[in-house]
Amino acid sequence: MAPTSATEDPTFFRTQARELALKLLYAMDQSGPATMDAQVDDLLAREGNEIRVRDFALELFRGTREAMPELDSALQEAALNWQISRMPCVDRAVLRLGAFELMHMHDVPPRVTINEAVELAKKYSTEKSGSFVNGVLDKVFQTHCPQKV
Repeated sequence: MAPTSATEDPTFFRTQARELALKLLYAMDQSGPATMDAQVDDLLAREGNEIRVRDFALELFRGTREAMPELDSALQEAALNWQISRMPCVDRAVLRLGAFELMHMHDVPPRVTINEAVELAKKYSTEKSGSFVNGVLDKVFQTHCPQKV
């Protein structure tokens, strides 16, 4: 039997988790990693999501944070004429999250990762950000994810 609502869709919680992970990455970019350590639990509690959303969001956030030097290197290589530090904060967080999924979460289809990232960019940044995120993540996929091609 097909899901009757979005909340019953088994992939919907992942969409919610990506959005929550984006918020955590954005907050970390604004306040710094040391301050963020003290804020994670409070931010998660305020969001009030179900446990599987919080768990997957934390997995994404922690994985992205841990892999950030590798991710930033791949993103810098893919984002011609852009410096990571000069990108809008939301776009940078979306790109890092998407690059982490592409490069480290092999159970997620690349097109799903890229589409989800584009939608986050459109929702939280600008319409043009969606195209930018799509192009950069597609380049990361093509150059850093040969096992998924």
